[in-house]
Amino acid sequence: MKKFVVILLGILVLAAMTSAAFAAAAFHIGICTGTVSQSEDDLRGAEAMIAKYGDVSDGGMIKHLTYPDNFMQEMETTISQIASLADDPLMKVVIVNQAIPGTTEGFRRVREKRDDILLFAGEAHEDPGVIESIADLTVNADNIARGYLIIAAAKKLGATDFVHISFPRHMSYELLSRRRNIMEEACKDLGIKFHFETAPDPTSDVGVAGAQQFVLEKVPAWLEKYGDKTAFFCTNDAHTEPLLKRIAEGGGFFIEADLPSPLMGYPGALGVELADVKGDFPAILKKVEQAVIDHGGSGRMGTWAYSYGYTNSVALAEFGHKMVSAGVDAKNFARNFKPQDLFDVYSNATPGAEWNGNYYTDIQTGVVKKNHVLLYQDTYIFGKGYLDMTSVEVPEKYLTFK
Repeated sequence: MKKFVVILLGILVLAAMTSAAFAAAAFHIGICTGTVSQSEDDLRGAEAMIAKYGDVSDGGMIKHLTYPDNFMQEMETTISQIASLADDPLMKVVIVNQAIPGTTEGFRRVREKRDDILLFAGEAHEDPGVIESIADLTVNADNIARGYLIIAAAKKLGATDFVHISFPRHMSYELLSRRRNIMEEACKDLGIKFHFETAPDPTSDVGVAGAQQFVLEKVPAWLEKYGDKTAFFCTNDAHTEPLLKRIAEGGGFFIEADLPSPLMGYPGALGVELADVKGDFPAILKKVEQAVIDHGGSGRMGTWAYSYGYTNSVALAEFGHKMVSAGVDAKNFARNFKPQDLFDVYSNATPGAEWNGNYYTDIQTGVVKKNHVLLYQDTYIFGKGYLDMTSVEVPEKYLTFK
C-alpha cells in the first residue's frame, strides 16, 4: 500500500510539474514551416525562436510544427496541423511560413475555435484575395517590384539573356505569374532576351530528387543554347541548389533566389560547412562568399545577405510577441497595425541590410490591402557587394502590369 501511495504521489508531482512548466510562458506562439528538404531557412528561423523563447513542451513560448513535403497531396494533414494549434488555451499567435495551399482553411478552422488568435501568413502561396480574407497579416516578397529589379540587376552585371524556370502550379499563383510577366516586359525594355523553361514540380511524382536531377542535367544544355552571359532564375527552393552548382561550374549569372538567402542552395551546391556559424548571418555570408569566389562565381552570383525565409519566421514571431505584449489581438489588430512597426522588426532582425516594401494593391480593383505587405531586401553579389537595388525606382508601369 505504501509503495502504491509513493508511486501515486510521484505521478501527481510529475503532473503538477508538467502543468507548471506548460504555464510558465504567459502566452504561446505557434509556427508551422516546411521541412529541411523543402524550406530549411523557414525551419531554422523557427528553431531560432525556440532557442530564444523556449519550446512549449519545456515551458517555453514557441510551438513548432512542420507540414508534409508533399503538401499538395496531403493538404488535409496541413490543415489539421494548423487548426490543432488553437487547442492550446495559451496560443495567441499562429504563423505559417511558407503559407502553402491549405493555410486559408487551416486559419478558418483556428478562427472557428478562437476569435482572438493572431493569424500571420508568411510568403503566401494562395491567391491574395483568398488568404487576405482570413489572415490578420499576410507577408510576401515584393515580387512586383522584384520582377523589374532582378532584371535591372542582371543588366548591371552584363547579362544578355534571362532564363525563368518554373512549372504550372507556381505559374497559377497570381504574384508569381505577374512577376514572370513583369520580368519578360523588363527584359524587352532593358534589352535582354527572355526565355521560359519548365522543370518538374518537386511535389509531383518525381519528387524533390527527380526535380533536382532534371535541373542538373538541363543547365549545361541551357548555357550552351543561350550563352554564358545568361542569368537564371527559378521559382522553387528545391531547384535552387542544382542550378547554383551548374552555374558555378559552367558560367552564367544568378542574381538571387525566389526566396533569397545565403543558405538557399549555396551550402549544398558548393560544399560549405556552416555548423560553426549557425544563425550568424554575417559569418554565414562571409563563408559562402569565400566558397563562391573559390568556385569562380565572384561577380556572377548573388543573394540577400539575410535569409528571407529565416527572417520571416523570426520577424513574424517577434512582431506577434510585440503585439500580444501590447494587448493587441485579432479583435483589435487592424486598427493598431502600423507598417513601420513591422519594418522596424524586420530591420532589427537583419542588422545592416536595407529593406523596402509596399502594401499589396489588388490589380483588378485597385484596392490597397492594408493586411498584406510586400517586402524586399537589397541584392548582394558575392565578390562585389550590395547593388543598392532598394534605392532603384521601379517604373510605375510595372506596379500595375499584369
